[in-house]
Amino acid sequence: MALLILSGVLVLAVGGCVCVVWAARGGPRWVRGVATVTLAAGQLVRRSGRTNSNSSLDRGGDAGE
Repeated sequence: MALLILSGVLVLAVGGCVCVVWAARGGPRWVRGVATVTLAAGQLVRRSGRTNSNSSLDRGGDAGE
């Protein structure tokens, strides 16, 4: 079951990347919409990753001293 879910996520990610490239080359409107959603999701993932790493440092992680 987990393999099926991971396969689905992989297919969606690859499809989103294809749409981003296609939209950059002037694809149809629906491709530009999917590309916009894909890029927005990527920004959200980056922001959440940055927030998690900063909060772990605030909880007594190694400060480099």
